[in-house]
Amino acid sequence: MGADSVPTARPASAVPDVLAPGLTVVFCGINPGRVSAAARAHFANPRNDFWRLLHDSDFTPRLYTPEEQFDVLELGIGLTNAAYRTTPGSGDLRRGDFASSAQRLCELARSLRPRAVAFVGKEAYRGTFGERPELGPQLRTLDDVGLFVLPSTSPANAAVPYDERLRWFRALRQWIVPIERDAVRALVVDRADRVLLVQFRDSTGQGWWATPGGGIEARESPEQSLRRELAEEVGLVDFTLGPQIWTREHVFTWERRILRQRERHYLVRVEDHQPAPAVDLAAEWIAGVRWWTSSELAAAPPEELTPRRLPELVRDLLEHGPPHEPVDAGV
Repeated sequence: MGADSVPTARPASAVPDVLAPGLTVVFCGINPGRVSAAARAHFANPRNDFWRLLHDSDFTPRLYTPEEQFDVLELGIGLTNAAYRTTPGSGDLRRGDFASSAQRLCELARSLRPRAVAFVGKEAYRGTFGERPELGPQLRTLDDVGLFVLPSTSPANAAVPYDERLRWFRALRQWIVPIERDAVRALVVDRADRVLLVQFRDSTGQGWWATPGGGIEARESPEQSLRRELAEEVGLVDFTLGPQIWTREHVFTWERRILRQRERHYLVRVEDHQPAPAVDLAAEWIAGVRWWTSSELAAAPPEELTPRRLPELVRDLLEHGPPHEPVDAGV
């Protein structure tokens, strides 16, 4: 998939984006140099170590050449640049060259949903977000997509030994393997057909509204976990557990960790309930708890709800009742 694959306006680039849906990692360089522009290929300078580092860190089973850049899509690898203008060196870039970079990468994250974006060099990240990063995983995310900063592979970064750069590429390779997590959640519905949601907020200020629940701890059954979570988060203790209505498997980044969470969602019907959390919500990354009507759900931006199909799923359940088999709730 080429540069036209991401639905957003952008300046022309001499080097095409190498992108597709559902990639494991997208490597983001700073901008095309003259050698790459002439070859219409990423990291085409023969003195650039990118392709060798990719192989030596086991991202690729053999050494690929820049001319084979589209072949790495089959390995779950994508390629793009933070700035699209060709320059003799990255030092020739201007602030305006990065004007749309953050928005474009955010749209890429939401539409193509890679697991992570890895910036090849601190300056690629700084140009995009206007802040100096440390190497490694970042607290900032793009929607659910994790961000990682690698040392530059440019020959201009020769002061950093190859072994040190390889160490960071291997760290990235290890980091993008998700941590497995089982979780359980409840769709709590009152007699007025309102649903109870909690707002989770990470340390960067990003927030999402979701059904209450959390991870299943060791030696807990799903029901035991759900009763514990509902008591802690919303103070709900006296209830009858209904049927399982949804399933959901979701890969996302949270506080510098990539998680693969497998969720079971159960229906809980109550007459009425005044949320009264029994724990410090801030310590649980919860910023709010409230009841939502169907019309309020329908009016909410999809990116603020988890799962994004929540309004549709709730509407279907209220109209037709619980499904005979749990439904895949999607991302």
